[in-house]
Amino acid sequence: MTHSIFRRLAPLAALGLLCGASPAFAGSGAVRSDDDDHVAAREALQRGEILPLARILAIVAGHVPGDVIDVELERKHGRWRYEVKVLTSTGRVREVKLNARDGAVLEIEDD
Repeated sequence: MTHSIFRRLAPLAALGLLCGASPAFAGSGAVRSDDDDHVAAREALQRGEILPLARILAIVAGHVPGDVIDVELERKHGRWRYEVKVLTSTGRVREVKLNARDGAVLEIEDD
């Protein structure tokens, strides 16, 4: 089952996350409040289960330059992954999928 995490992250919100906030994610299928998601994300980050969003965004920028318009953190097949949508300077939207634990780029596709 897929748990969508961030929806429609505005570039300014991404800047705020770069300054130290943690990404949020859903637990094992239970309905959670946004506050619970932030606590769970911080705990996963402290346990080393996911990389900080700032590191993920830096990796993405190295592969697909542009403006981040959406970020999701989800669990698929027992593994956490980030999905980052980027609006390129040519107006194209690209989606970069990364392993949340180590930042390895899994896929880059047009959205």
